[in-house]
Amino acid sequence: MNTSINQVADEPAVESRDDSNKIKILEKKYIFPFILVASLFPLWGFANDITNPLVKAFKDIFLISNAQSSLVQFAFYLGYGVMAIPAAIFIRKFSYKAGILLGLALYAVGASLFIPASMFAEFGFFLAALWILTCGLALLETTANPYVLSMGHPDTSTQRLNLAQAFNPIGSLTGMFIASSYILGELKVEEFRAAEKASNPEYSNMLPSVVDGKLTQALQDFSINSPAEHQAMQAADLLTVRGPYVAIALVVAVLFFVFLFSKLPRTISHDHPLTKKELKDTFARLLANKCYLEGVLAQAFYVGAQIMCWTFVIHYGMTSVGLTAAEAQQYNMVAMGIFLVSRFVCTFLLGFFRPGQLLMILAAGGFAFTLGTIFIGGMTGLYCLIATSACMSLMFPTIYGIALKGMGDDASLASAGLVMAIVGGALMPPMQGALIDGSELISGLPSVQTSFVLPLICFVVICAYGFRAHNKYKV
Repeated sequence: MNTSINQVADEPAVESRDDSNKIKILEKKYIFPFILVASLFPLWGFANDITNPLVKAFKDIFLISNAQSSLVQFAFYLGYGVMAIPAAIFIRKFSYKAGILLGLALYAVGASLFIPASMFAEFGFFLAALWILTCGLALLETTANPYVLSMGHPDTSTQRLNLAQAFNPIGSLTGMFIASSYILGELKVEEFRAAEKASNPEYSNMLPSVVDGKLTQALQDFSINSPAEHQAMQAADLLTVRGPYVAIALVVAVLFFVFLFSKLPRTISHDHPLTKKELKDTFARLLANKCYLEGVLAQAFYVGAQIMCWTFVIHYGMTSVGLTAAEAQQYNMVAMGIFLVSRFVCTFLLGFFRPGQLLMILAAGGFAFTLGTIFIGGMTGLYCLIATSACMSLMFPTIYGIALKGMGDDASLASAGLVMAIVGGALMPPMQGALIDGSELISGLPSVQTSFVLPLICFVVICAYGFRAHNKYKV
């Protein structure tokens, strides 16, 4: 990193300590850049959580299976897998600011493409728009996370990243609120389901999963018997879906110009240009770093667990409890509120626990709550599913901080592997959707409950990484 401009993340600083000789989380000279970069964190929180409910919404709008509708998450998180390494190379060659600007531009373009996608009423067009949007998110995350880590002493880097990540749930809660109030609550297809339920009082004596199947069949029949009316309903719902994406495109465009005209410190050293040899040597160092490689794997499983728990809470609420989509999304908002509070609490606890130790404890808690989600069911099972958010709040930035600690100039490329690991959110939701579409894994339990065996496995992997980070890597 450029020591002539900013202090390197690996270099201890005398000025970074107060009178008590305690290292500061954030030095005065980094306060404005930190606030500016932290303002990016709500952007991907918003995109993630306004998109999660689209899995259920598109299932009913386009009359497709759970596995097919889960391609929303596949397209959304595939952008991270495709763009992460090119983004890191771009940032290393130019600057963190250049990465932010390109990321914001792609974000705005992808969100704007919801306009033609809704006009053509093609599911594939929405997937393409989401993919472009998340190519921008990949650039932003590949940039913002290591940039925040570099803004001060390495011993406080994990706390600093947790602090910045604490702003992420603000965007998530906003996305969830808009999804619940202005998308799910306004869909004509939900009005159709409610009308069908009201006209069939016998449904009140049936299991929620059975009722959900009957309502889906009624939608199928309606599309066949009244195609013109169904197309009009579909067009209205797609118009409803696109509105928030157009709005966020405008917000992101404004932020683009704010960053364009703002001065940000350069914390990447360009004393050693990124030649092919340097790139090869960097990858060789990363491949030899077991703590880093295991961190990439743990991050993939964490993102998979998070996206599955937050995406299928709507399915769980509708089929295991009997809630409407909008009501189930309200519980998702509660989960995000818990996540937000827990993020600040866990940032505080990191002052008393080592990161690996706290990661291990919370992953074990996530495992226990997921067992309740699978085997208890009903409202109690839904509460258990919501409670996993308290355990997950620490995981992403802590895994990130553990894996990148002491990386120096390698951090920008190493960050790409951890951002690329977000592709776990692309691969695992379609697998869970297929489990929901399939037969019961455990006799007597609805498939939507038993499908949470996948997040259960994810928490085991994360717990194992926390154990190794604490005991073997001493982090």
